[in-house]
Amino acid sequence: MSSDPRRDPTQAILLMAASAIMFGLMAVGIRMAAAELHPFQIAFFRNLFGLIFALPLLAGSHVSLRTRRLGLYFLRCLIGLAAMLTGFWSLVHLPLAQAVALSYTTPLFVTVLAVFFLREKVRLRRWSAVIVGFLGALVIIRPGALETSWPTLVALLSAFLAAAAAVSIKFLSRTEPTGAIVIWMVLIMTPLSLPPALPYWTWPSAAGWIWVALTGLFGTVGHLALTGAYKRGDASALQPLNFLQLPLVAFFAWLLFAERLDRHTLFGAGIILAATAYIAHREAVLARRTVTDAEVGSGQMANR
Repeated sequence: MSSDPRRDPTQAILLMAASAIMFGLMAVGIRMAAAELHPFQIAFFRNLFGLIFALPLLAGSHVSLRTRRLGLYFLRCLIGLAAMLTGFWSLVHLPLAQAVALSYTTPLFVTVLAVFFLREKVRLRRWSAVIVGFLGALVIIRPGALETSWPTLVALLSAFLAAAAAVSIKFLSRTEPTGAIVIWMVLIMTPLSLPPALPYWTWPSAAGWIWVALTGLFGTVGHLALTGAYKRGDASALQPLNFLQLPLVAFFAWLLFAERLDRHTLFGAGIILAATAYIAHREAVLARRTVTDAEVGSGQMANR
């Protein structure tokens, strides 16, 4: 039996890492735009510019929007919009590195949801790596030293919704082209995100337009990379690579917003990076083992 030609763990890892970097830069753009715009309005402009940047996909790569799964697209977009609104709000109301660190509870939710809804096999080593990465995030946020607040709870809610959206993308990627998933997302989410923005509407300055445009660009490229990664690897295996955002975001938080890069952030980031490196190593080992087993099996069949 031949393996799925779309399965490529190495490409999946590289695409997921690229996605993490893009979404990290998007978080910085959100904070910059928040100097003059409400988070819900930033979410609308992220989708609007995301649509503008995604349109060349439709014209240039002959992406077909024909689908029999429009209902699943709408469900994915409703969940994704809820995750976006809560996530953008928490990015503005929490220290940037802390908000991103809280989003790293998403892999735990994804792992559980992937087991139940995607029937993915998650063994002890992968569970352990995900948990270790989560513990690294806990080192950064130091929950015992922080009082429970609405922004913290909203960030956790966003993490759960993001996990549900990630699982829905995985469902769609089994039958839908990557470009179609991205284009349908922005086509549906752009009008859906306008009503929450209207009560807070103000027009951006010239600098504000630049930041919301960059937010849309980073988000679209990140989503393209994310969807491509899910086509090539297991959602539960790839999610820990999101932790790569943290050093990038922590650096810009220190550089642009004078948020101190303390030893807890550095130590937690080290734990997280170690966990993601182990995930990448395990994926590479399993991929080589699968290829070897397939070659041995082919040889045995030829000798019969």
